[in-house]
Amino acid sequence: MSFHLVVGHGPAGAATARLLAERGHEVRVVTRSGGTAAPGVEHVVLDARDARALTEAARGAAAIHSCAAPPLPQWGTQWPALARSLCTAAETSGAVLVMLGNLYGYGPVTGPMTEDLPLAATGTKGRARAAAWQHALALHEAGRIRAVEVRASDFFGPGVTTGGHLAARAVPRLLGGRAVTVLGDPDAPHSWTYLPDVARALAEVASEPGAWGRAWHVPTAPARSARHMAELITTEANAEPATVRRLSPALLNAAGLFSPLLRELREVRYQFEGPFVMDCSAYEAAFTARATPVTEQITATVTWWRERLRRP
Repeated sequence: MSFHLVVGHGPAGAATARLLAERGHEVRVVTRSGGTAAPGVEHVVLDARDARALTEAARGAAAIHSCAAPPLPQWGTQWPALARSLCTAAETSGAVLVMLGNLYGYGPVTGPMTEDLPLAATGTKGRARAAAWQHALALHEAGRIRAVEVRASDFFGPGVTTGGHLAARAVPRLLGGRAVTVLGDPDAPHSWTYLPDVARALAEVASEPGAWGRAWHVPTAPARSARHMAELITTEANAEPATVRRLSPALLNAAGLFSPLLRELREVRYQFEGPFVMDCSAYEAAFTARATPVTEQITATVTWWRERLRRP
């Protein structure tokens, strides 16, 4: 077994650290706020933009799993420093840099997204995310580091709370049969990446030299609309069918005056206005991990939210 450094302890970082520890690896998690130690998992407090501190934390690591991201309003200003620090730590330690990415970098596209699409985003967040990977890839191609990026669509599942579109703003209401409001067209096909599948992909590519030097899409179930996902959740929960409404652009703009998160979502609204479908066939042809069946995703998600909502 080996030592892995996980940067960030949001939903993806927590799931990845837990999976690696369950597989017998030694895991160190670095965050700015710290955390509670668990079997096989150590928590260290540091700012990942501090290259010297991050390099010291990564000493002896087989892989650095980059699961951290600045707050959405600061992506344009904070991603460059974070990306440089991650690459410095990877170069000095010799660890493989495994970056968790998303689909922002492609910008608006027509048709299913594949990894060979150009990173043509025009928005601040999309450009920042693309630049972080391009910096790492350039160093990989120069032989200075070993890097790979794993890209996911919108997270869904146990552990996904305030940051998910099918999470805290929707699932508790659906469990009670109450109406929900979603960003964009509720009937547009959309790829929802199940959080445990993200962790499995990050762990798998870290140990596969053939994966390094390019980006891969996390195995993700076939696209389903927000309305269909809501129906699956209420059916699993034996709840009353819930009305799924569209949040109009005008209301989004108005809400953005008071909510920083909603204000930032205006840039990526296109992802919900029409089909937003991720093709993960390249990963499935090369590796063993597969998307969890949707029925299992829904059952686990409903169970997790019910337990969470019962807590004092």
